[in-house]
Amino acid sequence: MKKLLSIVFVVSSVIILSCNNAKTVTDETTVEPKVSAGGGQASVKDEESAKDVVKIAAGSKDHTTLVAAIRQADLVNSLSNAGPFTVFAPTNAAFDKLPKETLDNLMKDENKAQLQDILQYHVYVGTLKTEMMEDGQILNQVNGSNITVTKKDGKVIINNSATVIASIPASNGIIHVTDGVLLPPSK
Repeated sequence: MKKLLSIVFVVSSVIILSCNNAKTVTDETTVEPKVSAGGGQASVKDEESAKDVVKIAAGSKDHTTLVAAIRQADLVNSLSNAGPFTVFAPTNAAFDKLPKETLDNLMKDENKAQLQDILQYHVYVGTLKTEMMEDGQILNQVNGSNITVTKKDGKVIINNSATVIASIPASNGIIHVTDGVLLPPSK
């Protein structure tokens, strides 16, 4: 009987220890997504899902100035979030219409708040396709100022200064490519 009890004890001990070891192995093999500390949403690597507004702009040779400004203003993570956002995205040619010294001045670290204000004036929270926009419609932008939509001859014009020349859907909203830079009213 003692021999049987000893065998049962040894077998039980082996089973208990192997269960504990299995738990340890499971815990060690749990894989968490690796994101760099403080990297934010923009640092998540995903090559399979639809691209967000920032990734679409970054992939466009016509929006290098806009992307540089978004980076300088530290807005990459904000615009990479779920949104939804409607972004009025000026082309490089639109930025070229501004005096060079104005753009150079905005890209300086000490003018980051002003650059953020201008870029946030190009963003509406929500997804607005051009067919949803109405003549005379007023939209409240992320910076707290309003823009006015005009529809004329089938074209959408913002603040009578920037025409929407293309629209691109994104995973977190829509981009309306514009031929002009929107400047917020003085506060």
